[in-house]
Amino acid sequence: MKKSDSIPQKVAVLMGGPGSERDVSLATGRGVSKALRSLGAEVVDVDVRDENFELPDNVDLGFIALHGTFGEDGQVQKILEDRGVAYTGEGIEESRIAFDKILSKEKFRENNVTTPSWQVGKSGQCPTIPLPIVVKPSREGSTVGVVIVKNERELDSAMAEAAKYDGELLIEKFVRGRELTVGILGDEALPILEIIPKGGFYDFTNKYPFLNPQAGGGAEHVCPAKIDNDKTKEIQNLALKAYHALGLQVYSRVDVILSESGEPFVLEINTIPGMTEASLLPEAAAAAGITYVDLCARIIALSRARTERACK
Repeated sequence: MKKSDSIPQKVAVLMGGPGSERDVSLATGRGVSKALRSLGAEVVDVDVRDENFELPDNVDLGFIALHGTFGEDGQVQKILEDRGVAYTGEGIEESRIAFDKILSKEKFRENNVTTPSWQVGKSGQCPTIPLPIVVKPSREGSTVGVVIVKNERELDSAMAEAAKYDGELLIEKFVRGRELTVGILGDEALPILEIIPKGGFYDFTNKYPFLNPQAGGGAEHVCPAKIDNDKTKEIQNLALKAYHALGLQVYSRVDVILSESGEPFVLEINTIPGMTEASLLPEAAAAAGITYVDLCARIIALSRARTERACK
């Protein structure tokens, strides 16, 4: 296939990583590599295990397929900038803020983005937000360490579980409702996708059933979600408002709860969302008529535009 003029000649796909989402990242990386090869790029797969990863000579672009810690929090972005290598996705500071749930919440508050009430806590402390609550490590991805607490008996163990991943915890009011996610490409909100977990909430097992088939996880995805046009627009606009509140420019996935009373609340934003066979962003893009291959190409184009703006 003739190489597209918009695709760099030599691309290193950074995948794996040292964090808890390594297996998901490897699956994302394989999908991205296949797509970029189909566009005629010379692709080199780079299995990142720590900060000393090696890149091929004369690489034109690093396509970051690293999820969670190290990949999504600004660390790998700084390494690539220090090495003078262009990369996909958001810059160092935007990545750091979006990955930190507490910093994100502060930005949401400053910009009047509707989000569940919250406070900062540590293991051993007693939250003042009335139950039910959600306890989250401040700096982890893909619902790792997230626990819903419905009664006081569960509180101490939930705080201890979340604290295994981060000493600083986000304590958030639990909002019962429909689990939605809104993919964003540049300044375009994709069709809303509704997630209906087979059991419990949309945790790691339900997100990635192919990693542990014996666990019986999985979820039904409805895209576009069955929501009327006015409410759909309201939710998409709220997702874009949250995205802009964090200074994001390239692509993301905004997680939203639509409460039982019909009010949408932004939970968090993922700046390098999964691109696996079970992932939500490619599914939402497909509903908008954007193929997986085109999605990868658009991410590269938007990333290059961000870099060009930053250099002006």
